[in-house]
Amino acid sequence: MRTDTLIIGSGIAGCAAALAADRAGADVTLATKATQPEDAASYWAQGGIAISRGDPERFRDDILAAGAGACDPAAVDTLVTEADDAVRDVLVETLDVPFDGEDGFDYGREAAHDEPRILHVDAETGAAILPRFTAYLAEETTVDVREDTAALDLITHEGRVHGALLERDGDVTPCFAGATVLATGGIGAAYEHTTNPAGATGDGIAMAALAGADVADMEYVQFHPTAYAGGDETATEGAEHGTFLLSEALRGEGALLRNAEGERFMPEYHSDAELAPRDVVARAVRAERERTGDVRLDVSPFDFEAEFPGLAERCRERGVDLDAGIPVGPAEHFLCGGIDVDRDGRASLDRLFAAGECARTGVHGANRLASTSLLEGLVFGRRAGRAAAGYDPEAVEPPELRDSDPDLPAQFAAEKFRRLRRTMRDHVGIKRDPEGLSRAAARLRRLKGEVDSYVRTRTARELYELRNATVTSLLVVRAATENGESRGCHHIVDASEASAD
Repeated sequence: MRTDTLIIGSGIAGCAAALAADRAGADVTLATKATQPEDAASYWAQGGIAISRGDPERFRDDILAAGAGACDPAAVDTLVTEADDAVRDVLVETLDVPFDGEDGFDYGREAAHDEPRILHVDAETGAAILPRFTAYLAEETTVDVREDTAALDLITHEGRVHGALLERDGDVTPCFAGATVLATGGIGAAYEHTTNPAGATGDGIAMAALAGADVADMEYVQFHPTAYAGGDETATEGAEHGTFLLSEALRGEGALLRNAEGERFMPEYHSDAELAPRDVVARAVRAERERTGDVRLDVSPFDFEAEFPGLAERCRERGVDLDAGIPVGPAEHFLCGGIDVDRDGRASLDRLFAAGECARTGVHGANRLASTSLLEGLVFGRRAGRAAAGYDPEAVEPPELRDSDPDLPAQFAAEKFRRLRRTMRDHVGIKRDPEGLSRAAARLRRLKGEVDSYVRTRTARELYELRNATVTSLLVVRAATENGESRGCHHIVDASEASAD
């Protein structure tokens, strides 16, 4: 199988890259594990997509401030100067996304933004964008969309990437590509409490790292402060079941955080109170849950059911007494680091590109500003797709995968994932200490050794997902160990202060 441009992943970054490459005249194949839009993290993005509203300098300042001094200013400049055009071109004029607002757009405001600049559709913006995007690619372009198709490994030769090994229904096929764009999302499946869907196993980051590509800023794992905390919060079910996000847009409308004693506590932690940067709010929520036993989001200051009917319905389905507030707690939400790329998405390996959450563009620094994830995926996905077009595929000898041993033992992957998640929960959460990181590294190395012994003789998708989640977790631990400075969402404490998240 051959294609000019191979896109791996079908969130907003993958879709944007596929659209751009198709517009540039490339023969494009998009391979995705997803079987429906809900399988991609972009679908679950609630708050919306931030734009500059014609004032990129103010937007730039907010991103840099939230990033705690670790952003790449050139990447931020690219994001804010191209934001309005990318949204207008793709989301408004091409996809006709029905953003809220009768006479013009209804701009929302979220934490650490100094003005309302967020386009949204209720609190289900991703759900309004992604199905339209995937349908447009399938119906209005020549992109070959291959669902339920996983990438197992990159095909490399002498420092150049020539595509990937693709698996579907147990059959593995080499797909030779002129250029390959990774847009595989985040690493939430490595954590017990996450807002990510179950398929967020760090595939692109792990494949790139194993092939020799550079990664950066892996220690900066952002935890969202207000995930639903009243039921089953396990990553094995994914964002659509147990844990779900209570968007920052609620706090932008006036929702307040209260502890078990009914006290509003955020003014004691930051002058911006509920609209402080995410890392500050997440640590505060965690501290108040530990101190008083509970934290609830008080939505009484505004008409919650009228303003956010979708979220209100989800709360009703779980029996939440809205008068008593919605139980919330921190959950893993977004990886600010990833595959190190330039402003066109180029990785350190020739003809390998990355965009979206799996890429480290430098935009987010040590802490992502609210409602910039969809925007980053859109802007840098377009740039990566354009840059990846124009290369001719070349067949080389693909990696040899053996499938000579019996199927995996029952519950093998599930049990190993439980071990992985416990380790990340206990030692690589909101608070980290050197001793805990050392224990995590030792446990993860043992786990990787066990998984590698099976990968050598089996090609099961769940096994490769486990391998990828383990590899990316090790990369997080290594980066966290090497960086002794607390900054943004990487918070180092003494061992006496640390406890399980």
